[in-house]
Amino acid sequence: MVVSTKMERTVIVRTNYLHYIKKYNRFEKRHTNVAAHCSPSFATIKEGDIVTIGQCRPLSKTVRFNVLKVQANQIFGSARKQFVLF
Repeated sequence: MVVSTKMERTVIVRTNYLHYIKKYNRFEKRHTNVAAHCSPSFATIKEGDIVTIGQCRPLSKTVRFNVLKVQANQIFGSARKQFVLF
């Protein structure tokens, strides 16, 4: 899910996942932010959109992924607080 589109041709994608805690026999929510290059053909990306990213060669210090596909999503409120498992 796209969290930030403030940079030129780069988006921040938040990846949510569950981590199992063996001691308590439960899962906890965790997330990772990944910077991905967005080509000019995907000019209509907004915060909250679901994107598919693929690994590529290093394009800069933090960018190692490319946006491959975009699915428009209607999220009301902040995109950062949404937790979608799959």
